[in-house]
Amino acid sequence: MSQRTLRKVSPVVYVLLMIVLVIFLVPIYMAVITALKNPAEISLSTAWIPPSRPYWKSFADALDLLLPSLKNSLVLTLSGTVISALLGSLNGFVFSKNRFRGSEVLFTFFLFGMFIPYQIILIPLFQVLRSMGIYGSLSGLILAHVVYGIPITTLIFRNFYDQIPDSLVESARLDGAGFFFLYGRLFLPLSVPGFVVVGIWQFTQIWNEFLWGVTLTKQDSQPVTVGLAQLAGGQAVSWNLPMAGSFLAALPVLLIFILLGRYFIRGLLAGSVKE
Repeated sequence: MSQRTLRKVSPVVYVLLMIVLVIFLVPIYMAVITALKNPAEISLSTAWIPPSRPYWKSFADALDLLLPSLKNSLVLTLSGTVISALLGSLNGFVFSKNRFRGSEVLFTFFLFGMFIPYQIILIPLFQVLRSMGIYGSLSGLILAHVVYGIPITTLIFRNFYDQIPDSLVESARLDGAGFFFLYGRLFLPLSVPGFVVVGIWQFTQIWNEFLWGVTLTKQDSQPVTVGLAQLAGGQAVSWNLPMAGSFLAALPVLLIFILLGRYFIRGLLAGSVKE
């Protein structure tokens, strides 16, 4: 944005943005000061007051309690993201550069999967996983997220591959390149922006998902979102633990966006304009 454009922005807009920023930061502030308080200091009357002395033990205790579910979430999220991204890339390559009779109809059915809510397929999914003998396990939850993520990953990669000229593919085929050579040696190396977009999207969606985690897994396979909810269980709640746990649970997603956020925007724009 140019300096001239910035000068045209009304001061009222800046004031409104600051108000929105403060409203957005209030819950974060409350979570931070609650996590840093000794359980004896936590009360509704002093909720807004910072702690007299930081109580860092909250984070250590929360980490001990959440460590098994954090490991489960890392395995779940990394596996689900990598597998769904690779399958989406392969599907996108087929629908973009290897079209066949009825491919557009099939692609439309793929897109329908993006608009199916989690709640609608919960009971059928439970029955399928139970019949396959993987209900309650981490592998069953990984399979569910991979299948549910294929429509959006296919759409992103198909739009991305549409920007690659067909003449490049035709030239490679005239030289004798086959399907897997084209995909593995030509398209896959060009797909880094697409994989960044899909990776961040899938990582965030799978890591933050709660409903499937609480209904499709047993205690030893539960992800961090379920473990975090259990920190606040019971009648007497030490609110410093759930608040500290929420920061630990949000840290991986936060780091992903800090380190790869700019590449996420570039990857989205890379498949948005046709020349």
